[in-house]
Amino acid sequence: MLQASLIVRFIMKSRLRSALLWITWGLRLALLVWLLSSLVPPRARAILGEPQQVSTTKPKLCLHTRLIDEVYDWKIQRSLEMIRQMGASTIVEFFPWAYFEPSAGQFNWQRADFIMRHAENQGLRVLARMGFVPEWARPASTGQISTFNSLPRQSYAAFGRFAAQFAVRYHHLLAGIILWNEPNLDYEWGYRPVSPAEYAELLAVAAPLIRQAAPSVSILGGALAPTREPPGSPHGMDDLIYLEQMLEAGAAQHMDMLAVHTYGFTAPADEPPSPDRLNFRRVELLHAILQRSAPLPIAITESGWNDHPRWTKAVSPSLRIQYTLDSLRLGESWDWLRYHCLWVFRFPTPYYAYPDHFAMATTLFQPLPIYYALRDYAQGQPMSVVRWLPAPR
Repeated sequence: MLQASLIVRFIMKSRLRSALLWITWGLRLALLVWLLSSLVPPRARAILGEPQQVSTTKPKLCLHTRLIDEVYDWKIQRSLEMIRQMGASTIVEFFPWAYFEPSAGQFNWQRADFIMRHAENQGLRVLARMGFVPEWARPASTGQISTFNSLPRQSYAAFGRFAAQFAVRYHHLLAGIILWNEPNLDYEWGYRPVSPAEYAELLAVAAPLIRQAAPSVSILGGALAPTREPPGSPHGMDDLIYLEQMLEAGAAQHMDMLAVHTYGFTAPADEPPSPDRLNFRRVELLHAILQRSAPLPIAITESGWNDHPRWTKAVSPSLRIQYTLDSLRLGESWDWLRYHCLWVFRFPTPYYAYPDHFAMATTLFQPLPIYYALRDYAQGQPMSVVRWLPAPR
């Protein structure tokens, strides 16, 4: 019996020692994890400072931003701060429907709240572009192509209700709401045949919902892409023809402004407009068509030149600056033009291709020469392009 008792005690002590050993190593491991985590810098926070105001002599100047997909909050804040310092008082930003209403009737406004709060803090107004359909609102038919740009008729009202909710929430900061983007391109229309009549129907459903909910918010239709696609093309429709048919279908009564995209490509800003040319002044042809149906103003929501060294539709950095400034001065003389928004301030990540050369600043927030030229323009300073040009390649 004594021997058995000694064996039991030995086993119990061994178990106790083993348990204490495990506890000791567990505490050491926890301490190590805590020490390592303390070496990682905390995530940079974007703290609101004193409210700012934009100082500018060019109230039409506007920049298109790409903030919604930024990972770090401070990058949103820094982008808006640099835009304010440049002298632009308005931005265009994309607010994807699918991000904010992932399930029908279930809204999550956190990211939009953050962007809007910081835009307000910098004294900026926002033209909000609406699109990007959540899965629950897309076509349900098996075998039917469905993309984030697929919006069936039965979802027009749901899209309008989302835009109305957005308008109510942010009405005090909005310069307007842009209903859809480039509907005259098949990609932007969900790879369906583009249809001006269907787009006019979308406006007819969505616009009254927004106006009822937030009467002070302007509604922008169109955001037409500049293209000369021939009749019957599977890729899209000429923007001049599309606008004519869109207006014939009654779209004008559901818009407060027409949004258009007009790029310069390789042509100077003052090249005369012509139906067979894609250039900056093509917007004048769109304006003439619009005036025949309704005397509505226009907002250029995308515009600019590109200075990629190997893209066939690009120009040199110096010409990019010159043509951009020339286009802005032309826009000053058009009383029907409300906003002149340049594409694009900055991308969240680099493309390593020609799109990077539309930007005003790098992904690392290094201002490019055109940024300084635009700042001089917005502040009413003499043109000082030469001192901002890069060294010859």
